[in-house]
Amino acid sequence: MQIHLNERTVSIQSDETLGTIRDRFKPEADILILNGFPAKGDAKMTAGDRVVLIRRGEIPEAAELEAQLMARSTPGVYEAVHGATIGIAGVGGLGSAIAVALARSGIGRLVLADFDVVEPSNLNRQQYFIDQIGMPKVDALKANLARINPNVQTALFHGRLDRDNIPQVFAPVDILVEAFDAPDQKALLVGAFRKHFPDRPLVAGSGMAGYERANSVITRRGGKNFYICGDGESAAAAGNGLMAPRVGVAAHHQANAVLRLLLGEEP
Repeated sequence: MQIHLNERTVSIQSDETLGTIRDRFKPEADILILNGFPAKGDAKMTAGDRVVLIRRGEIPEAAELEAQLMARSTPGVYEAVHGATIGIAGVGGLGSAIAVALARSGIGRLVLADFDVVEPSNLNRQQYFIDQIGMPKVDALKANLARINPNVQTALFHGRLDRDNIPQVFAPVDILVEAFDAPDQKALLVGAFRKHFPDRPLVAGSGMAGYERANSVITRRGGKNFYICGDGESAAAAGNGLMAPRVGVAAHHQANAVLRLLLGEEP
């Protein structure tokens, strides 16, 4: 009969058990997962069972890791998004969280653009670590994404985006995500990208400061191939800062909009 072993289909004898499968395929494994739950002892096998054999501290080979990441995706999603290239302009609170969500979802390639470096004040909401303070954000994010999903390819632009370089930096992308803080930067990016690539979707963020209700953050259409995520109002100001929970809600609206667009759905 056949079972799924580390997300590959293998044939086993009808009298084999979880223990004998471990001994035959990966005797060094010290964690045995059967149908999504850690096994507490030996167990009989039935056709179609899903077994994952893990050795503590061991990083799976790239193909095996990819197969295991695919296993938890909604059916068909990984295959549809793996070939996509997504641009992210700004990798602060929004952009770094969007990149992490897309990497975990199996996006094949990310184009990351930002001029800034990691500062202590960023750590209240951005996907960086204390030992990365002072690093260019694009370099730090690339390192963090590689620890999450080494199959994701990244192209980096460390510098300021302007009307002249935006078309070159984001020429390869299927969808662009705007994740800037300053309104003038947002307007410049949206204007330049939509002028040069009117048929490519752009997903922007607007309004996610403070700790107002999370449900006021929504995704709405802003025009042809243009979507805006946020409440549209709450800007960062004195007494109304940018905080991880609400920024994260908006970021995941943007990441989800990207996935829906790649799957042919309306965000």
